[in-house]
Formats: sequence, structure tokens, C-alpha cells
Amino acid sequence: MWVRGALVALIVLSSQASAETAIVKYRGPVDLAAFRCETVTRSSFIRRVCYDTKERYMLISLNGVYYHYCEIPARAVSALLSADSMGKHYNAALKGKYDCRVNRVPPYR
Repeated sequence: MWVRGALVALIVLSSQASAETAIVKYRGPVDLAAFRCETVTRSSFIRRVCYDTKERYMLISLNGVYYHYCEIPARAVSALLSADSMGKHYNAALKGKYDCRVNRVPPYR
């Protein structure tokens, strides 16, 4: 009986360990289960982009700090990911837009 209980606990802990959470500035922890994330290797400024199509919500890691963007269309995220210079594109097309202080912030648990 003890072995079975220990096995169940191990399975639960293993599934929790595989869950990934991003700590988002001005928001706190966000579970990334609903997001499609891409690690960026061709930018010295942008490290990772995570996007939830359903909620139109993007998390972006800038120099290792996650920021969030609300009500951002998929085409804007695609344009960022395919830009010749992702940093320049971010500064020109995204920075200061899709503000989560005025747009709907989706609830994640």
C-alpha cells in the first residue's frame, strides 16, 4: 500500500514539474500551458515569444524579463517573428501598443 501511495505522489510531482510558468512583469506568474512559445536565437534583445491565439495574448521575454501584450492579433506576432530585425520591429510596431492597462487581460490560473 505504501509503495502505491508513493508512486501516485511521484506521478503528481512529475506532472507538476513539467508545467511551465513565466513570471510576467506587472502581472505575476502565468501558466504557459495554453501558449505556443518560440525561443528566439537570432536576437540579442528578444529571448522568447509566447502567444495564446484564443485569448490574443502575448508574452515576450526582453533581456530575460517577461512583458505582456493584450488583444494583440496573430498577424502582429507573426510579423515580429518573421522580421529581419526583431528588435527594430518590436520597437517600431509593438512597444507601447496592445497595452494591458486598457485592453482585456485574460485570466490564467
